[in-house]
Order: sequence, then C-alpha cells, then structure tokens
Amino acid sequence: MSTQTLPEVDVRPEGTDHTGDDTPKMFHYVRKAKIAESAVMGTHVVALCGEVFPVTRSPKPGSPVCPECKKIYDNLPAGGE
Repeated sequence: MSTQTLPEVDVRPEGTDHTGDDTPKMFHYVRKAKIAESAVMGTHVVALCGEVFPVTRSPKPGSPVCPECKKIYDNLPAGGE
C-alpha cells in the first residue's frame, strides 16, 4: 500500500461518527479550504483517513480526534509540501 502526500494540506478536525444526541464521537482532519464550502454548500469533504462526509460541526478544545487522521497528519511534511 502506498501513501500519497496531499498538496497544500492545511487541516483542522471536523466531526463524523455521531452519537445518538448528534454530538460527534470524534473529529477528522480535512483540508481547510474545503471546510467553508462544505458548510455553506453542503458538499462532502474527504478526511485524511479517507472518511467522506459533509461538515456540520466545529471542534472544541479537547475534542477527540480520529487516530488514523492524527497519525497521517503528524507524518505530513511541514508546509504541506
């Protein structure tokens, strides 16, 4: 399995995996440029881990982050190159 580096990756966590009360169980890292578009237009974003979903929530400090997204994000080169 090969790994691709995404160009211009500027990410922040976004939520999926909702609980019964509509609170996300964890947040995923997605391209920052796609967050506003998804929130306004309802388009789907692709997280670093491959999860596809529309942006519906913003994370709060201390929110749980997808372990796979975090692992990928931590291994990306600085500056998104």
